[in-house]
Amino acid sequence: MQNIQNRFVAIILARGGSKGIKLKNLIKINGKPLIYWTIKHCLNSKKISSVWVSSDNDKILNYSQKAGAQLIKRPKVFSKDTASSESAWLHAIKYLEEKKIYIQNIVGLQPTSPIRKKNDLDNAIKLFVKYKYDSLFTVQKIHAYFTWSKVKTKVVADYSYKFRKRRQETPAKFLENGSFYIFRKDKFLKHKNRLFGKLGIYEMSKIHSFEIDDFDDIKIISSLKRYF
Repeated sequence: MQNIQNRFVAIILARGGSKGIKLKNLIKINGKPLIYWTIKHCLNSKKISSVWVSSDNDKILNYSQKAGAQLIKRPKVFSKDTASSESAWLHAIKYLEEKKIYIQNIVGLQPTSPIRKKNDLDNAIKLFVKYKYDSLFTVQKIHAYFTWSKVKTKVVADYSYKFRKRRQETPAKFLENGSFYIFRKDKFLKHKNRLFGKLGIYEMSKIHSFEIDDFDDIKIISSLKRYF
């Protein structure tokens, strides 16, 4: 029988390699390593029972342990640029179950999104439970209407620019921002994908959807200290 205390377990994926920034997860953001912020958000949650960091890098693992997370040493095969997040989560689940840690739901987080509101994780989990979702993902509401495509050397409008609408009149869309995902473990093992079944979204603002991919992002996010 599953332990009620393990209903929601956080698994943070933080590999050492990165195409853009070497050891990006340890780069200082607002005076702390990038991964610190995601670990802190999980530890402050009232609904997450335990927090695990999956990494192939000893420096990241050592820091994560000092910050209060438990560790999963990820094999190199699941840490390559071509390896999916799903493969790392599957490895983490297998590792936990071998340690007799049985869980119902995964909260999968990426440290590259360091800005979240205090109660984002708990509020998203409440939605997940209330509406009996199978998987949930975070989004930013956008009005992406005035877009163009390029066909060889020619640019083509994806909208009627002769009858330009006001931005407020354009249909809202939701951009997956990658901050975190919540999904049922059993169905994840079946689908091998983070999104499946009855899907839910948790909306975040533009600032709280900010993601770090390169050095320009670091400069920008460093100016947003008051939002941490």
